[in-house]
Amino acid sequence: MLLAGDVGGTKTLLALFEQHPVRPSLPNIRSFPTTSFDNLSDIVQTFLGAEGLTPDRVEAACFGVAGPVLDGSAELTNVGWGVRASEIGTRFNIRHVQLLNDLEAMAWSVAVLTPTELEVLQVGEKAPYGTAAIIAAGTGLGTAILHRAGGTFVPVASEGGHVDFAPRTPREMDLLSAMLTTHRRVQLEDLVSGPGLIDLHRFTHTARCPALPNGYDPAEAPAAISMAALEQRCESCMEALDLFISIYGSAAGNLALTAAAIGGVYVGGGIAPKILPALQNGRFMKAFRDKFPMEALLARVTVQVILNPHAGLLGAAVHINGLGMAR
Repeated sequence: MLLAGDVGGTKTLLALFEQHPVRPSLPNIRSFPTTSFDNLSDIVQTFLGAEGLTPDRVEAACFGVAGPVLDGSAELTNVGWGVRASEIGTRFNIRHVQLLNDLEAMAWSVAVLTPTELEVLQVGEKAPYGTAAIIAAGTGLGTAILHRAGGTFVPVASEGGHVDFAPRTPREMDLLSAMLTTHRRVQLEDLVSGPGLIDLHRFTHTARCPALPNGYDPAEAPAAISMAALEQRCESCMEALDLFISIYGSAAGNLALTAAAIGGVYVGGGIAPKILPALQNGRFMKAFRDKFPMEALLARVTVQVILNPHAGLLGAAVHINGLGMAR
């Protein structure tokens, strides 16, 4: 069997599957709180125990991890530990262990997603030969580029979530100034993420918010802020979410220009499906296209939200499944 994993800053998903010529099935996905463990190997051990399996049943494994991957190793950006492919291979006697950046892993899922797993924000004119791109906000913000080679997508990892935040309006300039009082530099991830939405909430509020009776609990606050905004219960929450959407859309447009993504832009991550009505109200796409003199080009780009909550895990499975089929 093959093992796939999606290791995020908040949770880690693991699943076993058998090889399949197109799209592997992930019948039993288990979720683990990432920071409750000291390393990925311990999570794998717990997973195998829960499945009642011994490591010799696993032929190969692939893990998407939230951080840059260098020579089979990664330090997770928002977690206090690292991952080594060689250590996992040695501990469990798995012959083939691969690490991918989490967005690179998610990008591998794009080619096998069905129309029901995608929500179109802009129809565009998707070019079947063109490069595509993916951007995803969750605990952090990630990006990846999907080059076309041999008629298929080949994902390329990046760390685009850590580029500088570039304000475009007087209000966003005020936001940058406020953020610089507490941050050495302001990255896109500092705003377009769950923790970023909390900082946007702090910026837009001058008094205690009734939507957050328990204060800024990082596990609950982003969802509470989003819900208060979507239900129009708090004008300052609505402004926080509007800023989030505009900055997110602008970042997606910048990525589309960087990648010349005429093959489409995909919006992934855990946040997008939960705030879909806000993504559909036009603010995201207005910021996406507002790139003089490139508005006409960006109006041609197909933009879709990935609805499958396990796209990162699926992508890791697709990647290692393909390698397994090739052996």
